[in-house]
Amino acid sequence: MPNRIYYTGGTLDRAAIQRNDAAWVKRRRAGDGAFVVPVWRDKSLVVAGDNPEAVLVSGAEGRALVDMASDSALLGIDGEMSYFAVDVSACDHAALTPQIGEADFVDLREIGPLMEASQGAMLAYARGIIHWHRNHRFCGRCGGPTQSSQAGHQRTCADAACGREHYPRTDPAVIMLVTRDDGNGGGACLLGRQPTWPPGRYSTLAGFVEPGETLEAAVAREVLEETAVRVSDVRYLSSQPWPFPASLMLGFRARAETNEITVNEDEIEDARWFTRDELRRFEEDGYHFPRRGSIASWLIARWLEEGDDGE
Repeated sequence: MPNRIYYTGGTLDRAAIQRNDAAWVKRRRAGDGAFVVPVWRDKSLVVAGDNPEAVLVSGAEGRALVDMASDSALLGIDGEMSYFAVDVSACDHAALTPQIGEADFVDLREIGPLMEASQGAMLAYARGIIHWHRNHRFCGRCGGPTQSSQAGHQRTCADAACGREHYPRTDPAVIMLVTRDDGNGGGACLLGRQPTWPPGRYSTLAGFVEPGETLEAAVAREVLEETAVRVSDVRYLSSQPWPFPASLMLGFRARAETNEITVNEDEIEDARWFTRDELRRFEEDGYHFPRRGSIASWLIARWLEEGDDGE
């Protein structure tokens, strides 16, 4: 189980002021310190292995990828080095071989937990902003085409009569570990599963925040909707960018006020209480934890580490 939250720890200066200067961005993109982070059909470029490494393309190959890209965005700078995400999804894989060499595109969720933290964070950032570009080519107000500006951190409606400005969005989602005190100090936590998951996988409950709703209210509502369990003492713990495709996961702990579960089958397939002892032999009993890279795993691991005195 993980002791850190993945896809966090990015160290780049996002250059929020400088990226408004088109001439500055152009110089940075053409300079020797420019590195390209390509995204191909939501996959990231890495050298695979026990310790996967992000592949950052520079020089003539990097400039070629920029020319091939449908969209690009400045991720940030580190001294004289600049990092640009580019979307090469429209290209056939074979056409990219001269630029990527022996590296290949993979699903970041499969290798992110094995990567150095800042690299995983950069690839997640690149994936997220490219996804936003791909899905906001048209104005949500008038339906006209949009154009990229601010080094890829804004899209503006090309229709002068509209001119609506659009900025990168991320959907807030609450994810919560609900616990109860069994009276003997051990306690249990509430986990559920979706029917589309691999057999035996259980995870924390989660859901999107609705308009006009506080985060704490979203936690209570989602738990009640999915399991009929009422909660209190909702406490924020940490967050995780989750660009799969476009969410920010806000991690909470909540205390159960009721224990009986009634599963809402329109929401989830199953939910049940698990004690710490049951979680410690989870795999032996045929169950599976959530993805290692998810904040759900971190929430469960944190509760397990608290031990019997943590309730």
